[in-house]
Amino acid sequence: MATRGLFVTFEGGEGAGKSTQVALLKARLEAEGRRVVVTREPGGTTVGEKIREMLLYNDGIDVKTEQSLFWAARGELVRKIIHPSLESGAIVISDRFTDSNLAYQGFGRGLDVPLLRRVNSWLTEGLVPDLTVLLDIPIFDGRQRKLLDDDTFFKEQTEFHERVRKGYLELAATEPLRWLVLDGFKRPQDLSDAVYSAVAGLLRASLS
Repeated sequence: MATRGLFVTFEGGEGAGKSTQVALLKARLEAEGRRVVVTREPGGTTVGEKIREMLLYNDGIDVKTEQSLFWAARGELVRKIIHPSLESGAIVISDRFTDSNLAYQGFGRGLDVPLLRRVNSWLTEGLVPDLTVLLDIPIFDGRQRKLLDDDTFFKEQTEFHERVRKGYLELAATEPLRWLVLDGFKRPQDLSDAVYSAVAGLLRASLS
């Protein structure tokens, strides 16, 4: 990791508080003089942001078309933003990455999870986050935080979101060294402290 930056991703269901934690981590790292690049999925590039609008505000997209659009946005993001930033030594923080794909389209939509893994690995050239933070919160409570949201995924039935949450927890259980699972009900500052501690540990390890 000494010749490469650090890649941190945030995951979670609707209303989990990812955006808040991304902003807090960015501020703390930049206060130390570190170079930080923040991005999101889908989005992060000109093409990706256009695809984001298509995915979040168009009802009735076929599930395989939906998946193909996610892959298109991810390919642009990895090659134009994430890989170059990591190669230059920056800390990259992404609001969602491939694990969202596995949770939402795999566990949630019922697509083949092993297939999604294989294509994602090919598409990202094997890129895996150094740390993935999962902010876990019960479905009802998370949705209460976003009552004014009207995007495609927020409007899905509770059963869909329960499958997504279960998927996230299963994914985290299979790779405990990469995932940091936190209770989304905790105070934002307490969550920020836990995330920062994990990131600081990785940064220290990269120097040893």
